Amino acid sequence: MSSETSPTLIDTTLGPLMVRRTGAGAPALLWHSLFVDSQTFDGVLEDLGRHRELFLVDGPGHGGSPGPRRRYSLEECATAAAQVLDASGVSSPVDWVGNAWGGHVGIVFARTFPARIRTLTTIGTPAYPFSRAERLQTSLLVYLYRVLGPGPFSGTIVEALAGHDVAKTSPAAAEAVRDAFRRGNKQGKYWAMQSVMLERPDLRPVLPLLRAPTLMLVGRDDPMNDPEQAQRAARSVPDGRFARVTGAGHVAPLLLAPHEVTQHVLAFWSETLNRQAAA
Repeated sequence: MSSETSPTLIDTTLGPLMVRRTGAGAPALLWHSLFVDSQTFDGVLEDLGRHRELFLVDGPGHGGSPGPRRRYSLEECATAAAQVLDASGVSSPVDWVGNAWGGHVGIVFARTFPARIRTLTTIGTPAYPFSRAERLQTSLLVYLYRVLGPGPFSGTIVEALAGHDVAKTSPAAAEAVRDAFRRGNKQGKYWAMQSVMLERPDLRPVLPLLRAPTLMLVGRDDPMNDPEQAQRAARSVPDGRFARVTGAGHVAPLLLAPHEVTQHVLAFWSETLNRQAAA
């Protein structure tokens, strides 16, 4: 794998986005979950980077990306991703790997820019929106975050994204989520919560319209991503497939079982390439 380049800020319609670039081969774009940043992909970089040049994006308000002070849509996130690729000189189709929020953006990107995507992989990405009760409950937490900052909520976020008792069973994973949650721009992250969590649309009607081969990975014990609904979502994609991986939260598979994730992704990429070559 080639050495990683220095992180670069790239101007987009959602403000400057921090992008890391590493690996060699055809391009792949990686977009992380809400609350964390691109460093949660560090466990898969070595394996994936042997086969692809990886573009790791810090979403608005996360990591090194300040984010706008307004609501925005998944469509705007997808457009910002296209602008990152344009500025990086990438004109060929990419393999998209998205974790939770990154998977939502990937679904919209695949629908909006079908010629720019070769494959789509989502990890811990529910296609359905919050229920009304969930939205009301979460709205209070988002308001308190704006007032109090990340400190009081770090433990809750760790358990939600990495799993119950992860602080005891895998302290390194818990610390990775905690550190990522505390990084980034407080106001930018608040507007991300407003935009892509509370206002997350129902993406199930979009899935049957996707042309890209799609792999949906779901943590076996993720309480916020019903596995039966996830499997139905994957089956609704014309060229979709589904697999369960280790983990009890949206981000947990990347932190607790990165090699399991990469085995699925690399097998999917290889299968797709072989089918395209035989067509």
